[in-house]
Amino acid sequence: MPEVSTAPSLVALYAKAVATGPARRGDRLPDTDYVRRDIAIDRDHLAEYDRVCGFGLRDELPITYPHVLSFGLSVRLMTDPGFPFPLVGLVHVANSIRQERPLLVTDRLTQRVRLADLRPHPKGRQFDVITETEVAGEVVWREVSTYLRRGGKPADAAPAAERPAEIAAEPTAQWRVPGDIGRRYAAVSGDRNPIHLHALPAKAFGFRRAIAHGMWSKARCLAAIAERLPDQCTVDVEFRKPLLLPSTVDFAVRRADGVDFALRARSGKPHLLGTVR
Repeated sequence: MPEVSTAPSLVALYAKAVATGPARRGDRLPDTDYVRRDIAIDRDHLAEYDRVCGFGLRDELPITYPHVLSFGLSVRLMTDPGFPFPLVGLVHVANSIRQERPLLVTDRLTQRVRLADLRPHPKGRQFDVITETEVAGEVVWREVSTYLRRGGKPADAAPAAERPAEIAAEPTAQWRVPGDIGRRYAAVSGDRNPIHLHALPAKAFGFRRAIAHGMWSKARCLAAIAERLPDQCTVDVEFRKPLLLPSTVDFAVRRADGVDFALRARSGKPHLLGTVR
């Protein structure tokens, strides 16, 4: 299990991804696990993340914050020579976070990241990036991020799974998402995928304008219901429709067996559907 002493340089990793280009091919994921120990929380970075995503300033870390701490390890895995797909073009389709207790700004963290479960999908193939965050040897936060690599329908693709139903709830808030939120979130998260930064590169991938990061959307929704999140919970989201920047969106929330929430376009189509359990 390779150990990484500092956060990888995302600038260097993105340059590597561009240099490698679309030539990657393969039928299996590398079995490498990366681990980074003794991670201290940078309070200034945390405060900026809180501002960009809408969280209040607290000693507890937002439930989505460990994602940005481990993102460099994820990108390193997805740019390693054995990874079968080009990094550019991967689509983040779902994210699940399980928190056993809130992490504190004073905690020293260990993070382990690996890839798992390469499987057919009606639109290509998908896989998971699994991240575990430990404090004093105990896993207290676990994330599964699911990515899709689009490409012809595999011969062994299973039928599409039943998708979560839209929640029947009226909007509780309306948000104006500014055109620069992609660049602001990129600056704090390190995720500088060009489709989030400017319209021109986004158009090269079929979008009319730049689109918001899925994990910014998840974080912004959870910031709106932060007071309702129990200390121990699982938050699942499915990313549906890209959120073009700038946009006006509706946020809806409903108490069920936990909390259901949605971020919708003004047309009513969901950008994101989520549950807290």
